[in-house]
Amino acid sequence: MMAWASDPVATAFMTWDAYTSRDALLAFIRDTVLPHPWFRAVCLAAGAGEVSGEVPVGAVSVTPTDDRCRAELGVVVARAHWGKGVATAALKRTVAAVFADLDGVERVEALVDVDNAASRRALEKAGFQREAVLRSYCVVKGRLRDMVIYSFISSDPLLD
Repeated sequence: MMAWASDPVATAFMTWDAYTSRDALLAFIRDTVLPHPWFRAVCLAAGAGEVSGEVPVGAVSVTPTDDRCRAELGVVVARAHWGKGVATAALKRTVAAVFADLDGVERVEALVDVDNAASRRALEKAGFQREAVLRSYCVVKGRLRDMVIYSFISSDPLLD
């Protein structure tokens, strides 16, 4: 997890800063990941020279909002796996499972920085619908940012 969580390039569009220590990351896992209602590791089969089984290369979370029918999605993948369909596959698996896992959720939303073309494309390839550009929507790492909002609703078709 440190491979992607400590990478300032991989986390450039995230609202949180890259982790600089193992202890801080372990505290995040203890305080945020473990009690979270829907936080999953993005895993791939171990490659040559690695431990057998699967290795985490990122994470995806779906967080219900105060309006129980909606939830917000976040995803991050290690740079070594960019451009290989890993995020798209993780997003497809997420929407295939999350509506059954989170009672009452009918809509999953993703807010993506307008400059994050790769994440926008991954969402589109996973079947999310682009809805609008939200101008001057939030501050990320000290800069006022425009965001694109995407959605996937429970009745949308799952893509292969």
